[in-house]
Amino acid sequence: MTGAPVRLVLDNEAVQALRDASHRKHRKTLAFVEAAVSRGRGGAAPVVPAAVRVEAAWDRRAPGAATINRLRVADVVLDRPGADRAAALVAALRISVADAHLGAVVATIPVPCTVLTSDVDDVRRIAAHLDVPVRVVGL
Repeated sequence: MTGAPVRLVLDNEAVQALRDASHRKHRKTLAFVEAAVSRGRGGAAPVVPAAVRVEAAWDRRAPGAATINRLRVADVVLDRPGADRAAALVAALRISVADAHLGAVVATIPVPCTVLTSDVDDVRRIAAHLDVPVRVVGL
């Protein structure tokens, strides 16, 4: 692997842990994201598929979202091509909309990708189906 920046994609539980300081995985998740961001200075910001953000109930306007908002996680919208890719994944793998949107996102990222998730097996299955290299980090 080259020195190219690695794109970090957050799945549902990673978002939930970052939103809630009392979540049992908050410190571990926050440390991982902060380390990834500091290693990637000048590189790509972490991303969250919009469907994952909705599933995790992350409202950026909520006062409790201050910690996660300061991490500058970028939303990935579910546009027409992304929706088509996600729909194909739902049909092929019978997965949730949020997981399918995550799959559509990792399928189009042009740099090495890491997914921070508690659904390690599902993300590996999605990556294998798409035949894309994804580093899966379990929470």
